[in-house]
Amino acid sequence: MTYFTLDLDSIELSDEQFFQLCANNKDYRFERNAKGDLIIMPPTGGETGNKNARLTARLVTWTDEDGTGIAFDSSTCFKLPNGANRSPDASWIPLEKWNTLTTEQKQKFSPICPDFVVELRSKTDSLKSLQEKMQEYIANGTRLAWLIDPLTKKVEIYRTGKEVEILDCPMTLSGEDVLPNFTLNLSKIWS
Repeated sequence: MTYFTLDLDSIELSDEQFFQLCANNKDYRFERNAKGDLIIMPPTGGETGNKNARLTARLVTWTDEDGTGIAFDSSTCFKLPNGANRSPDASWIPLEKWNTLTTEQKQKFSPICPDFVVELRSKTDSLKSLQEKMQEYIANGTRLAWLIDPLTKKVEIYRTGKEVEILDCPMTLSGEDVLPNFTLNLSKIWS
């Protein structure tokens, strides 16, 4: 994706103002980095949208069967501990962590970092920007993160306290100890 970043040095948006900006402009996807810069992200194309839907559907199905957490789609924005507002393509949070939030926190941009995130690279995404985003998730509390790149058929796996692992054209990914017994088949992602 081509991102547009607006430097808001002269304009500071409170969390409520940022929430209202997003709510009033539902046709756009916004994020904010830790400095408060507004990032406007265009919608995905058909291929990427289909692949995102497959990822999310598989995660939601596993989550419903497992019962230990909550899954989220790409339209969900989280307020990370560093102050950034991020919307991973798919994410998961354990119930015990989710249940610490108030009802209001759950209804807005929840001040919580998912334990698991997935970012799916599209043709217009900068690999470097996505890699930086993945490092940001890990630095803010994500335990397992997958950067899936259908363009190169590579997956970068990010884990707390470990070096990034790069896999060439894996056919499946494991949720490891974060999502026990979760397996993602990548055959439809690569095709």
